[in-house]
Amino acid sequence: MNKFFCSLIQLYMFVLVARALLSWFPIDGRSKLVPVQRVLFDLTEPVLSPLRRVIPPAGNFDLSFLVVFFIFLILRNAVCGA
Repeated sequence: MNKFFCSLIQLYMFVLVARALLSWFPIDGRSKLVPVQRVLFDLTEPVLSPLRRVIPPAGNFDLSFLVVFFIFLILRNAVCGA
């Protein structure tokens, strides 16, 4: 069961990074990446949105992403011991 949670945490961290990387590139409505972007948004926004209300952006940089990523990094280290 522990390995399952480790894999799940690692997968979510990958999804967070994928969303961050994809946000650097403008995607128009006809792109084949629109469904991918939508899925990444749907998976990460419920976690990022509450923090975004508490943590203000630093210019154009979204600090809520870093906070969530480090929380999951700490959680992964606590659960997986890595």
